[in-house]
Amino acid sequence: MAKVALPPVEQLRGRTLGRILIKMGVLSREQVHECVKIQAQRQGKSKIGEIFREMSLVDESQLQMALAAQRGMEYMNVDGMEVPAGVIEKVPAQMAKTYHIVPVEYHEGRNELMVVMDSPENFRATDDLATLMGFKVVARITDPEGLERLLNMYYQETQQDDNITELIDEIQGDSFLQEFEGRNASIDLDELKELSESNPVKKLLNLVLLQAIRDKASDIHFEPFENEYKMRYRIDGVLYEMIPPPKYIAAALSSRIKVMANLDIAERRLPQDGRISLTVQGNPVDLRVSVLPTMFGESVVLRVLDRSQVMFDLEKLGMRQYDLKQVRRLIHKPNGIVIVTGPTGCGKTTTLYSALNELNDIETKIITTEDPVEYDLDGLVQVQMKPDIGLTFARCLRSILRQDPDIILVGEIRDLETAEIAAQASLTGHLVFTTLHTNDAPSS
Repeated sequence: MAKVALPPVEQLRGRTLGRILIKMGVLSREQVHECVKIQAQRQGKSKIGEIFREMSLVDESQLQMALAAQRGMEYMNVDGMEVPAGVIEKVPAQMAKTYHIVPVEYHEGRNELMVVMDSPENFRATDDLATLMGFKVVARITDPEGLERLLNMYYQETQQDDNITELIDEIQGDSFLQEFEGRNASIDLDELKELSESNPVKKLLNLVLLQAIRDKASDIHFEPFENEYKMRYRIDGVLYEMIPPPKYIAAALSSRIKVMANLDIAERRLPQDGRISLTVQGNPVDLRVSVLPTMFGESVVLRVLDRSQVMFDLEKLGMRQYDLKQVRRLIHKPNGIVIVTGPTGCGKTTTLYSALNELNDIETKIITTEDPVEYDLDGLVQVQMKPDIGLTFARCLRSILRQDPDIILVGEIRDLETAEIAAQASLTGHLVFTTLHTNDAPSS
């Protein structure tokens, strides 16, 4: 990489990429103008940075440096850099390799972790790192070769080290966590907060989450029993058990999950529901959190909603052509009610979302009432039910009818009142979609 002079970032933030590279002394005005002409000839289908590289005018490092400056991020040269082991340990190997980042500095007083990455487009990684590990994260950009060198240097031999067995051994050797053995009911709020920030607990939870998402699990279970604590996840309808951690970290794990989902860690007597949003290897993943108090602690279940794995397309649902034709005939009617029935997990929500996705256009007003909202769809007005404050399907449906909708989705018909209002709406010029829980074909 040729050495370049980088003016202060404040002078470059928000400037065009070409102007920044001129300021850096990498390109001339004539070269930039020539590339802009090429971009215009391609009708904007190529990014200007791609054209600079295509013409061999810049290398990857220079381009990333300019992109970083454009976003107000600083560039860090990592040539010859040595990172203390205590800093490297802040980010497990699997997480570093998944998000393509390396920690380089840690300021304990500010709980601030500085990481380097090779692309300013990877900004979601810092958000996820802050959510998963609880640090204030500051990002710097470096060249791809330098980052790869750091990853190989510090994480090369730890690919198999960050497994659950070794993390559990670390937890069992943690004297702070051992103090809570047998104290599930007597842990106060300050101790819960301290438990949720325990580094071994964070690392274990992050490893479980990343492994479950990688293995395409649909649900992750954390279950307290009288003499043990189980971690299981469901793949293709079957539950698989992971190596169980010590029972005394039950409160620490549930508290950490609550912190990530913005739930009340002090409330341990009532059920709670929340949501965690992550980006894993560039794919958006939502975790729907359910916390349930039990005899021996809080049972926590995370429903994994990997939006990259879900295709809301009627063609991809596996219907026969005749059935698909009938479904399309029904959903394109101007009014009426379409009810999708079946047991839990059979694809009722996916079927309805696929139908709405096909009907979603600028001329159609679509409003949904869901409990919970499982996927965010552009162009739809989606309403989350809150029964604890009286926002039920029936009550919400009455208000929706005054919002001039063309199509209404009622997440589930649970009572007679909701069924009556949905039926009335379908008779007054609205197309209504809903679901009904049934366990077999005769029930449907």
